[in-house]
Formats: sequence, structure tokens, C-alpha cells
Amino acid sequence: MENTKLTDEERLMKAIEFAIIKHDGQYRKGGLPYATHPLSVSEYVRAAGYGTDYRIAGLFHDLLEDTDATEDEIRSIGGDQVLEAVKLLTKEDGYVMADYIARIKANDMARAVKAADRLHNLRSAFTADEEFRRKYILESLDWYMDFDPRIPVAVKALAESLSKPMAELPLLYESVGSWKIDK
Repeated sequence: MENTKLTDEERLMKAIEFAIIKHDGQYRKGGLPYATHPLSVSEYVRAAGYGTDYRIAGLFHDLLEDTDATEDEIRSIGGDQVLEAVKLLTKEDGYVMADYIARIKANDMARAVKAADRLHNLRSAFTADEEFRRKYILESLDWYMDFDPRIPVAVKALAESLSKPMAELPLLYESVGSWKIDK
């Protein structure tokens, strides 16, 4: 049952509180509280011009995968469309990446949130070790370059942080513009 008695602002505040509580005790690779990530994703979604439901989906995008939040709890705050997007964004055991990406691309809300999620993760990955950064760059090249025009730029910036250039990046160099690869 959707919570239709609250204003959009009240729903958003309730969603922020819920996401912070559910991610309590979790931390990002750099040591920040994990809740900073969904808050940032929600802000990226807002900055891209999307409304309250999209922002709530951004706040909730990792809840089913990383917390004990239930579908009913997500639906009660966000509604059916938010729950659907969150479910699409949730990686289940044995998932096939091509199918996962195809489902996300077929849902505007899920796609917008995934773009914001990937962008924030790329911009935050500088605190991770070099092996993780290389893996994340390759995954971004394989699956996420067309989600948002800022993603190739963020991949380029992360690649430039590596101690040795990646041989896999020549196409990125061409798509984003020339940049120094000799380190």
C-alpha cells in the first residue's frame, strides 16, 4: 500500500531517515558511513532533474541487497514504482550481468539511479586499492559507458589515478578526448 497521505517532502525525509537507519554500522571503502552513498546518489538524481520517487529510489537502491529492509517497507515509503526500480537494481545470487543491465535499461527510474550510483562510485573509488580501481574501470567500460555522458569522464579520471596505464583503454581515450597515458 502506497503512503499517499504524506507530501513529497515528508516522504523524502522519511526515506532519508529509513536509509540512514538501515545502513547504520556499514562503511564505504574509504571509511565513511555507508549512508553517505545513497544520500549522494539521491542528490545526483535530483541534480539531473528527477523528482521525489527517483530520489527515493536512489536512497533505497542498495537496501534489498545490503540490509534487512523488506519489500513491504520500501513500498510503504516509496510506492510500487520505487520498489520495482529497487528490485531491478538488486543483484541476486547467480545473476547474469547482461540480463541485469538490460532490465535496468528498460526502466527509466532504475536507469537514472544506476547512472547516479555508478557515477558516485567512480568518483569515490580513488580511496580503493589499485586492483579494485582497475576492475571497476573495466566493468564500467564493459557495461556503463552509455548510462550518462559524465561516466566516461569519471572513468578517465579514475584511470589517470593508476600507477600504470591500462592497455584496455584506447577506445576511452578516443571517446573522451586525448589524454596522457604515459606515466
